[in-house]
Amino acid sequence: MKGTMITSTANRQMKNLTLLMKKAKERKKQGVFVVEGVRMVEEAPLEQIKAVYVSERFMQENRYPKLTEKLGGGTHTFETVADPVFRLISDTQTPQGILAVVKRPEYRLSDCLGGGSPKLLILESIQDPGNLGTMLRTGEGAGVSGVIFNDTTADLFNPKTIRSTMGSIYRVPFWESPDLKQTLEELKSSGIRLYAAHLNGTVDYDEPDYTGPCGFLIGNEGNGLSSDLTAMADVCVRIPMEGQVESLNAAVSAALFLYEAARQRRRKQ
Repeated sequence: MKGTMITSTANRQMKNLTLLMKKAKERKKQGVFVVEGVRMVEEAPLEQIKAVYVSERFMQENRYPKLTEKLGGGTHTFETVADPVFRLISDTQTPQGILAVVKRPEYRLSDCLGGGSPKLLILESIQDPGNLGTMLRTGEGAGVSGVIFNDTTADLFNPKTIRSTMGSIYRVPFWESPDLKQTLEELKSSGIRLYAAHLNGTVDYDEPDYTGPCGFLIGNEGNGLSSDLTAMADVCVRIPMEGQVESLNAAVSAALFLYEAARQRRRKQ
């Protein structure tokens, strides 16, 4: 911990934190992102933490000594920030009083394939950061081998996305495809069967056999999957609806597919 407290938002580090919170371009340029809250800082891989900032109030809490011990007993420098300044730079309504700048993990497509029988979540132009983060978290829970998305999907390192992952951002391999159609061709040629979530699907989501290498295609919240990507699927799969509901939230749809695949694989073991 440094002796000098940061007391102004005009401070160089505070200005940079604000930039990193708001600008995807800046996060990409610096190769870092910002996480907030005790759990998100605790779970960050030690070697990826670049800086830690704590509020005055947090310094006085019982959690502070435990956290410093957990973060390497002094390996990382803690910067103290005046409470009013911390509230201004925080991206949450009720800040916990701690945030960290973390190095972005880097993966390749091969990292998402895992070993044995890959189970992929493939996203096209998901726009809501909360949906994207929830899908990553759900993916980890359902044992996904990786998440693939195109460059018009929401920024994975948006603070809202990061919060929604609840720590899964540190553990689930992901890859941004520069050309999703070409990526799907590569996956198909390597023996991965593709299933598209589609309102005009020909079979119910719990009918196909997902125990082999597979990928689930989930489209944009408003428009669904593009016709190009839909045409690349081996099977278009629907989620049966009752009442007057036309479709489910994209993250909920992803959860149904991933957990059905997980259920089938458990039964097969």
